[in-house]
Amino acid sequence: MNQYYNPVRTLEGPGCVNQVEAVLAEMGLARKTVLLLAWSDTVFRLPAFEALQAPASGYTVRTLCFQASNPTVEQLLAVYQETRDFAPEVVIAVGGGTILDVGKSLCCLYGREIPDADALRRIIQDKAYGRPAARWIGIPTTAGTGSETTCWATIWDPSQDAKRSVESQGNYAWAALVDPELAAGMPLRLAVSSALDAAAHAVESYWARGTNCVSRALALQAVRTIMENMEGLFRGEASAHDAMARGSMLAGLAFSNTKTTACHSISYPLTMHYGIPHGAAVSMLLAPVLRLNGPRIQGLPALLEALGVSGAGELGRRIADWLERSGQPATLAGWGAKREDLPRLAQLGMTKGRADNNPVPIDAKTIQGILEEIYPSHPISKGA
Repeated sequence: MNQYYNPVRTLEGPGCVNQVEAVLAEMGLARKTVLLLAWSDTVFRLPAFEALQAPASGYTVRTLCFQASNPTVEQLLAVYQETRDFAPEVVIAVGGGTILDVGKSLCCLYGREIPDADALRRIIQDKAYGRPAARWIGIPTTAGTGSETTCWATIWDPSQDAKRSVESQGNYAWAALVDPELAAGMPLRLAVSSALDAAAHAVESYWARGTNCVSRALALQAVRTIMENMEGLFRGEASAHDAMARGSMLAGLAFSNTKTTACHSISYPLTMHYGIPHGAAVSMLLAPVLRLNGPRIQGLPALLEALGVSGAGELGRRIADWLERSGQPATLAGWGAKREDLPRLAQLGMTKGRADNNPVPIDAKTIQGILEEIYPSHPISKGA
């Protein structure tokens, strides 16, 4: 049975961040307490947020910067402990996937006694959130994660060799404000890896075991929008950033119902153990996983047409070119990975809820073969 559900109100377009007070007004807050969470304090000086912090707004706003990448259990606990007494009714998360994931996670934690990191691990593992005590608004400043339209958040746990997911169907954002002007200042390296992350979200949503007709339609439009505008990023075109913001949002809407598959599953330990940016890690895996899944992908010609390629070989060459031109290695060796670590990375790449969502069953042996393929050089020698 096909089923699709996503309650997030989406505002998209240049300047839409200035609608934040109007969105808050629609929420009917009793205490008007707002946590404004951002990567940099420069966000707090944007006109929309300066107005929100002014006494005349009527809101009590607390600002907080979170500047770590790939948030850990311990870091999430620290932010929770710092803000729990404030107990905001709304968290406004302004930033990339890290900020959005931390912001939405906090909503599931407020009102609970969490004395230490082990207690937080248990809550996340057991999905023991109950009804979220706060609501949140997502305002992305990168065009890649789509986190503003999903109800789960990635929290890393390197001390336990694990990637954890805070998930609650009751924790979709109240609204997502997707303003491409906020992403226009991204360095090329980040813009490219973010765009490729969004493309992976869409592609994996299209072929996921849990896919549906709405997600597939959204995924194709997302893939087409992103791929047709990649070269515009290298030319510094404002229209390309606008397109990436739209493409990322569409991809987020697509995989909000399907989750991701093998590419994301395999990528997690690459990011955790070698610091490979998530977008770069997952994009290196797209071509070999496309080759693996090809025979089982319903509507493969439509996907290849949206990607603008004839097959996995051409996709791999194109992604490698974009990564290298943006100053990023396109192989595991280039990122400093050790070949002797591949068997362990393969074992860690079997992520529950992602690996088993792939249309073709995978195991550690399959994953090791994929990692070997992208280790010494990009998989261009495999042909189509």
